[in-house]
Amino acid sequence: MDLLPILLVLLSAFSSIQAVTPANSKLFREYIGAEFKGVRFSDVPINSKVEVHFILSFAIDYTSSSSPSPTNGRFKAYWDEDNLSPSHVSATKALHSNVKVCVSLGGDTIRGQPAFFKPRSINSWVSNAISSITKIAREYDLDGIDIDYEHFDADTNTFAECIGRLLSHLKEQKIVSIASIAPYDNDSVQPYYLALWRKYGHLIDYVNFQFYAYDKGTTISQFLDHFETQSSNYRGGKVLVSFGTDGSGGLSPENGFFEACSKLRREKKLHGIFIWSADDSKKAGFPYEKQSQSFLASTK
Repeated sequence: MDLLPILLVLLSAFSSIQAVTPANSKLFREYIGAEFKGVRFSDVPINSKVEVHFILSFAIDYTSSSSPSPTNGRFKAYWDEDNLSPSHVSATKALHSNVKVCVSLGGDTIRGQPAFFKPRSINSWVSNAISSITKIAREYDLDGIDIDYEHFDADTNTFAECIGRLLSHLKEQKIVSIASIAPYDNDSVQPYYLALWRKYGHLIDYVNFQFYAYDKGTTISQFLDHFETQSSNYRGGKVLVSFGTDGSGGLSPENGFFEACSKLRREKKLHGIFIWSADDSKKAGFPYEKQSQSFLASTK
């Protein structure tokens, strides 16, 4: 009896099992630059034993006038460019081989007004977005893109097609290598990201779920329940855990965030940690950035 075919089948099955085996990650991500508090990459502690992603916040497809209006996919930088310039990016990357820099699209507001996703058509928005984001990505030597629209003047399918086609082009053309989305648990927001996930989830590397959008005083058990719910919503995705340093809600480090992370790590479900935001952390000297990265770097 020829055992070779049987051995090959068994080896293939074992390889498949290995491929889907869950694993923890040493990924730390942080949004930076949205609040113009003078924070620089060099201010933020960087642990050489973890992968660090800075996410420039935000590029927005709106005019820069006193009464901003949508520009149908023509994105401009609306972060603190004086302190987070292309030269700052190149200097940081030269100093730290474990650092990558991404840009987040959309955000909550512009000049205090909601920043809406408002395309005139799918094709025109995608064309403009590809052109403008490519220009920004090359100028800043960006590694990735994050999607953080929180207000919508379009249906869910239009959002999914616009963002999905943009991500497809940027990845196929190797303009960026990383893509993430930043949803939160809200009936006016989540359906858009779930529509995008269902059709284009294979292009999305990380789900930066805004767990800090849950109520203040969230307990460890509630947090873990939320994590399981969102991991089910974005099945197969790498859902990152998060907290805010701006006094927002969710599970704070003081109330057991890292205890919850320890449990997820024991279960091989810790895909990484992200913080909103470096701007808010600057005043206190970034204690939770240090703690987060030390936690991820440890092997306990």
